[in-house]
Amino acid sequence: MPGDLVESSPNTWNDAEVVYQYHRMHMPSTASVDAIFCLCSLDIRVADRAAELFLAGLGNHLIFSGGSGKLTETRFEKAEAEVFADRARALGVPSEKIIIEPHSTNTGENVRFTWRLLSERNMHPQSFILVQKPYMERRTYATFKKQWPDPDTEITVTSPQLSWLAYPDTDNPRDLVTNIMVGDLIRIREYPAKGFQIHQEIPEEVWEAGQRLIRAGYNTHLP
Repeated sequence: MPGDLVESSPNTWNDAEVVYQYHRMHMPSTASVDAIFCLCSLDIRVADRAAELFLAGLGNHLIFSGGSGKLTETRFEKAEAEVFADRARALGVPSEKIIIEPHSTNTGENVRFTWRLLSERNMHPQSFILVQKPYMERRTYATFKKQWPDPDTEITVTSPQLSWLAYPDTDNPRDLVTNIMVGDLIRIREYPAKGFQIHQEIPEEVWEAGQRLIRAGYNTHLP
């Protein structure tokens, strides 16, 4: 598999946990909002988390946004949003409460295309719970804050409630996850200057952990 280990040691996984924990924002997701906004991906557990929040009564609608990306075009037979919506229905979310945006291919498009879709439906939610993978919480937050046209919209971000040790599985192997989250760390530093995200502080120890992981061979998802 692309991204298999070049170098491995206990210190490697310590560094990976440091980066993983930085990406998680640990924001509360217990208050009711206008809609739950799930940014889709290869990890179907994100759909489970979004459905869990909806079924707990925390949102009036459940939005799934995602087309087919490099990691899912051969894994899923249809758009990520449609796969995730199927999962939510199977878990008990009513179809009439689900909104699907099946064309976006990156986080910025998730935000912009969903705004456009909701505007076409004359829907203007003022609050969201954003649902993502744990190691993409921070970049999702920073992207939404920059690219959602209404700056007064209130958001929190959450993800499957899994530690670094518990997160990797067969569909989300540890090496692949490490490659992706190291690439996202670089994006968090570089993308504000490109106008894609708001600025986020990166503690020195987190940046250094990411650099060591790159030197260890985790470089297949760098921008």
